[in-house]
Amino acid sequence: MKLKGRTAIVTGAGGGLGRCHALQLADLGASVVINDLSEAAAQAVADEVVAKGGDAIAFTASVTDETRVADMVQAAMGRWGRIDILVNNAGILRDKSFAKMDMADFRLVIEVHLMGAVVCSKAVWDIMREQQYGRIVMTTSSSGLYGNFGQSNYGAAKMALVGLMQTLAIEGEKHNIRVNSLAPTAATSMTEGLLSAEALALLGPERVSLGLLALVGDDAPTRAILCAGAGHFAAANITLTTGVQIAGGPQAADDVAASWSRISDRKGEIVPAYGFIQAERELENAGRSIPILARG
Repeated sequence: MKLKGRTAIVTGAGGGLGRCHALQLADLGASVVINDLSEAAAQAVADEVVAKGGDAIAFTASVTDETRVADMVQAAMGRWGRIDILVNNAGILRDKSFAKMDMADFRLVIEVHLMGAVVCSKAVWDIMREQQYGRIVMTTSSSGLYGNFGQSNYGAAKMALVGLMQTLAIEGEKHNIRVNSLAPTAATSMTEGLLSAEALALLGPERVSLGLLALVGDDAPTRAILCAGAGHFAAANITLTTGVQIAGGPQAADDVAASWSRISDRKGEIVPAYGFIQAERELENAGRSIPILARG
């Protein structure tokens, strides 16, 4: 019971991956808020947790509704007095090629995935800061990390969540708030029709949820991207190559183009500890040692 005494909120937990996340957290000892748009689905999962000896409540709310999310947080605080874990799992799909996609569907996917995670994270942020403990998981995707045909809206939202994770992890570090991302491949209602029956049989969502403890436990990393599916776990990173210094002058643009193979050479690439490492290294290579004041 490695999460005994912890309280978790899982959004979109009425079925699929969110349900498995909630059950896994409860199995590890956490008390769980089961959030979903469907009251019946959320209550069914909460009942499932309680039937297994756990503690859970159902709460119906759209993750984009700031008032309802605030009410959900207050309900958790009123019952357990703390919120330790937030799993931002709620999401939707509106897949079409970019040429055929209308802006309403693009905005809707961004609103649910990105702004939903922002709203929920903001609602628990001060609580986690005050108690000097918090674990937040963003649900990203290989579609955001690497691209996927027909998912420009989904991919944009999912990569934006990685950017949100990067900054919240930096800002939360001194308050013992660790923020990570999970990139799942799972057989859910969102992947029906996208994968073969044989593949879906191997991609049970419960096999993704096994990775949650690594992201929300006391010894969790921060700013990690865990890719999980079919019981396989791997880490993804956003890296920066060594690059090339190009002098100015009329041939500079041609020099950049001609140096592309060296610019993109991945030998010696790094995972920057923070965004301004890029600017610091650029200035260093330009022969200037200038402190970056904007970091504060």
